[in-house]
Amino acid sequence: MKTWMITGTSSGFGKALATRLALQNDVKVIATARKEKDLAYLDEYDHGQIKKIIVDIADPKAIREAAKQALSFSEKIDVLVNNAGLGYFSTIEESDMQAVRYMFEVDFFGLAEMTNALLPQFRANQDGVIVNISSALGLTTLPTMGFYSAAKFAVEGYSDALRQEISSMGIKVLTVEPSGARTNWAGSSSEKKIPTIAAYERFKDMIATTDQAVDNAPGDPMLIAQAIIDAVNSGDEMPKHLPLGEFAYQASLDKLRSLMSEIESHRELSLSTDDN
Repeated sequence: MKTWMITGTSSGFGKALATRLALQNDVKVIATARKEKDLAYLDEYDHGQIKKIIVDIADPKAIREAAKQALSFSEKIDVLVNNAGLGYFSTIEESDMQAVRYMFEVDFFGLAEMTNALLPQFRANQDGVIVNISSALGLTTLPTMGFYSAAKFAVEGYSDALRQEISSMGIKVLTVEPSGARTNWAGSSSEKKIPTIAAYERFKDMIATTDQAVDNAPGDPMLIAQAIIDAVNSGDEMPKHLPLGEFAYQASLDKLRSLMSEIESHRELSLSTDDN
């Protein structure tokens, strides 16, 4: 029986994934959230194979304690899903840097802390999958989402390096890049700062209407959860990167094509710095 540990399961992708897995009889589920009440939905499925852990992903000490609790419930964690995250909407110039730092604590450093807390058991077992939930905005970016993208770009680079370091130990790393989906990511799971500088006035509506945009997003959290499960269960066929949704798929291809074209157009200049 495999054990999945998922962070940030109070809503969104985490809740959808925990729900999908809880419906299966052959999977143990460890679900984390900041508040006990946010995990009450799992009581409907509690068949002795579900463990709720309360943890603040911005608190390294709490993360280490959560890892201990997880391993006391299940001797082996087969799949770790680093899903907990926050959104941040603002122009770069007007961003509140304290809020930005907190977002990085949750979206990036918390992810890295949880991974480090559980890597010893993955190494001991020479097996397992680490799933890092990035974003389509970890592959490309948009105005007013610069710092959120920066955090997700950090997740991308971290995941690629981690994969190179631990793949020889039998541990896989899957980076998931979802498009917009119908979650509360733009609501209670995010912070917004409406521009006050006249030069950025054109971005006011973009930030003010993020809730509506997410409500109308094409992505279905339950389908995204199932795609992640299918990818993890695909064994040796598991991809390294999994863009989900048309926007993520197309944006990633467009970014790669644009980057290739730009690099090739400046090939001579790029190669001019080697003296051998």
